[in-house]
Amino acid sequence: MSTLPSLTAMKAFEAVGRTGSVRSAGDEIGVSHTVVSRHLRHLQESLGVALFQPEGRGIILTPAGRIYHAEIVKAFSLLRAATTEIRGSSSRHLEVWCMPGIISRRLLPQLPQLNKHSMRLAINLRPTLALPRLETGEADASIMYSDRPELDGLLRAESLARPRVFPVASPAFLARHTKIDTLEKLVVAPLLHEETTAYWTAWLIEAGIGRVPLLGGQRLWHSHVAIEAARLGQGIALANELLVEEEISSGSLVEVISSETRMSSYQIVSLASRWEEPSLRALRSWLHDALAIRKSGA
Repeated sequence: MSTLPSLTAMKAFEAVGRTGSVRSAGDEIGVSHTVVSRHLRHLQESLGVALFQPEGRGIILTPAGRIYHAEIVKAFSLLRAATTEIRGSSSRHLEVWCMPGIISRRLLPQLPQLNKHSMRLAINLRPTLALPRLETGEADASIMYSDRPELDGLLRAESLARPRVFPVASPAFLARHTKIDTLEKLVVAPLLHEETTAYWTAWLIEAGIGRVPLLGGQRLWHSHVAIEAARLGQGIALANELLVEEEISSGSLVEVISSETRMSSYQIVSLASRWEEPSLRALRSWLHDALAIRKSGA
């Protein structure tokens, strides 16, 4: 019967294979890069197979290393699932990463409703644009805005909502500007952007403009910041109906040009091996309710 390599060495191997850096792997698992190098050397010696080869100032997996790494990732996923099950997954905290805007504008107000779906489930919502390494347990689930999330065989995704996207501005802003009722007038108006102008450009193409000119306007990084600037009368922001439902209802924001354009959908992503855990089923049920588009005709 063959002896298994050290679990610590396999953990170091998994981290190096994923990050492509001994130093980054060491930072992640809390040891020095020399300790990681020692683990890799011992692992290769115990297996009698070369798992890495140098490339530039870093290292990459050999063909054998890639095969072994994929199996190690699966093994760690199974270990995490078994641990979750034995602890009682329905009573644990879930770490959920999500874009800041949808957390502050939609999910936080709906948190009390979580008890309808599971009296024993608590979630930690982390506002971030980064994607977690679900395979290594960095988070239990991620909520992203994308029609085609990049999945491998370990991950599974489900669409939660695909809202309309349209330009919004405050009544005070619109009162100060000439009527903006065409796409051609819209593109020369003061626009409010996220990190880049890419979202406005994509929306304008979907909405049917012939040619998108060079777009000007403030860049405010996050959608919810751009929406707040629009509410304060500073310009026109792109928003989806889930983010501005309350403001549209109250009249603090107005849909500048009516649009049925739908860009992407909110997706929940988690490990396929954990998909049917009671806690994740309860999370998905709550999210479907929290992200339901309630306005008639939307």
